[in-house]
Amino acid sequence: MLFNSFDFGVFLILVYLLYWGIGTSRRTGQNVLLLVASYVFYGLWDWRFLFLILASSLIDFYAAKAITSSKTNSSKKIYLWVSILWNLGVLFVFKYYNFFLESFVSLFSLNVPEDGFMVWNIIIPIGLSFYTFQTMSYTIDVYKKETSASNNLIEFLCFVSFFPQLVAGPIERAKKLLPQFRREKKFNLEDSKNGLRQILWGLFKKMVIADNVAIVVNAIYASPEDFGSLTLLYATSLFFFQIYCDFSGYSDIAIGTAKLFGFKLSKNFNIPYLASSGRDFWRRWHITLTKWFMDYVYAPLVKGNKQNNYIKTVALFITMTLIGFWHGANWTFIAFGLVQAIIIAFESVPLSRSSKRTLGSYLNKAPKLISTFYIFLLITISSVFFRANSVESAFTILKQIFSFVPSEGFSLVIGWKVIVIPILIFTEVMTRKKAFPMLNLEKHLSRPIRWILYYSIILLLIRYAGPKEQFIYFQF
Repeated sequence: MLFNSFDFGVFLILVYLLYWGIGTSRRTGQNVLLLVASYVFYGLWDWRFLFLILASSLIDFYAAKAITSSKTNSSKKIYLWVSILWNLGVLFVFKYYNFFLESFVSLFSLNVPEDGFMVWNIIIPIGLSFYTFQTMSYTIDVYKKETSASNNLIEFLCFVSFFPQLVAGPIERAKKLLPQFRREKKFNLEDSKNGLRQILWGLFKKMVIADNVAIVVNAIYASPEDFGSLTLLYATSLFFFQIYCDFSGYSDIAIGTAKLFGFKLSKNFNIPYLASSGRDFWRRWHITLTKWFMDYVYAPLVKGNKQNNYIKTVALFITMTLIGFWHGANWTFIAFGLVQAIIIAFESVPLSRSSKRTLGSYLNKAPKLISTFYIFLLITISSVFFRANSVESAFTILKQIFSFVPSEGFSLVIGWKVIVIPILIFTEVMTRKKAFPMLNLEKHLSRPIRWILYYSIILLLIRYAGPKEQFIYFQF
């Protein structure tokens, strides 16, 4: 059930009416409804994977309780590692097993019969990388005493499976989201209005921008050798906005949907195309994933060695490579992560032996337009690895771009629809202090103007929506 489908609209209305119809004093009843709705929502993708998400929830719930009740640190660690090994094991089996097996065979040039190794012919459970990270961080935080173990199974099952953010985040921490299932909710009309506005804004970014831009990106990347440098650079730039509008659009719909039920989810994007450095970009892009890796991978690696630049650099490369690998079992994603690490690490290298000035310090002092253009160009070029089907294809595309091959018959391809990208940028930049551009419109626009705006966006969704595409991050 896609967020951009009629089915989800009907589903959301029914759950919303039942949720508030139960009454705010019946907190358990509301949670049971959310749990059933979440399992129905997830089960419609493939009901068999409900057993997997339920197993992960139960294992982490009872592992956390065992950590809390254990008297010795060694027994606490055992239960912690039960949780970690389960979650990483599930990821490995469903997402990475084939990759490692095929890479092993290729690396050693083994002549293996087709039936020599068992290859999993199975789809990756949707949202697997998101909810396993969410539950795993819960047991780690309980072990570190940063949050307390839940004693309410229904609330914890809701925390893991909450349908607005189940399949593609934001990746929430237990200490922020879990208490929201315990608190009594009071209906707030303004929250519902702002939730609907954020959903509308997310649908606009996904259906009008991302899905239309995908047409030209897919066409050019299907046969990159047929296009010149300018066309490939153009398509790669469009891909940046495609994936941004696709994923941030999903996040807006998720956050807006949660608001309808009185929940507050974490902000996942902060205008990343305004980043002035590589570090700044990753503070703005997929914020909850970056913070997860910084807290649970980078921080432990540099613990006690924060002044050691060598350790910090190694930790950076490990962290960014894993971030890339998290996105998918393909060498292209590993390469993407490595390139991001190089971009960030290079900002800390002194530009000369006689000076301690670094590129990062120059970027901080440079005019915003220059530093922003520099980082946008680097991130855009590096996204070739993210989009290409293979590392070889990525290098072919990069070679085409930097060979300055003439682009005969170059055109904007999708014509006027590209205009919505500058409109998007202008709108988000002008409202950058808001959580999203359409927040609290009553304070800025009269009722007639507001409704003209709403109907205009709805008209664009109906008339100019591109071919319905699944959200890109659903595959991760």
